[in-house]
Amino acid sequence: MTHRTFSAKFLSPPPKPKNPDRRTREYLTPAEVTQLIQAARHVGRHGHRDATLILLMYRHGLRVSEVSTLRWDAIDLHTALLHVRRLKRGVATTHPLYGPELRALRKLHPTPPELPYVFLSERGSPLSTRTIHHIILRAGLDAQLPFPVHPHMLRHACGFYLANQGIDTRAIQQYLGHRSIQHTVRYTELAPQRFRDFWND
Repeated sequence: MTHRTFSAKFLSPPPKPKNPDRRTREYLTPAEVTQLIQAARHVGRHGHRDATLILLMYRHGLRVSEVSTLRWDAIDLHTALLHVRRLKRGVATTHPLYGPELRALRKLHPTPPELPYVFLSERGSPLSTRTIHHIILRAGLDAQLPFPVHPHMLRHACGFYLANQGIDTRAIQQYLGHRSIQHTVRYTELAPQRFRDFWND
C-alpha cells in the first residue's frame, strides 16, 4: 500500500449512519414539538422567528424548501389563510390559519413589509435550507430530546397528529399535498388510535 493510498483510506469521512441507527422513529409527538418550539424561542437572537418557523412547519406539514421560500403574499392575515405552494410535484392547497399561527405571524410581520420572504436572515435574504436544519437541530439539543431532530420530522409529526385525530386519509392527503395516497396511508396505518379499544382494562 502506498502512502497516498493509505492516507486517502483513513482520511475519508466515516459513512453516514442510517436513520434507524440514529433514532427509533422519524416523527415527533405533539409534546416534543411543544418542547422544540419553547426551546427555539429562548435560543439565540431570533427566538420568535425560529419558534414561528417550527410552528408553521408542524401545523402545515411544510418541507424545509417550502418554508424557506414562503412569502408574505402567500399569507392573508385578514382572512386567516395560508396558500401552500408544494414542491416535489406536490399539490398546492389553501390552509386555514388558527390563533397561535396568526398571533405569531402578526408579531413577525413588518409594517410595511419591506421584503417578500417571511423567514429572513440577518442580511435580509431568505433562510437557507442549511440554516433551517441548524435551527431545528439546535432547538432539539436545547430541548434535550433523546435523538437528533431534522426538519422533515415536523412534516411527519403533522401527518401522524392528523391521523391520530381520526381525520380522513383523503383529507390528510390533500392537506399535505401528496399526489399519491400511498404516501399518506403510512400515517393512518401506524396511528396507535386504531388500536385504542383492543383491551378493556
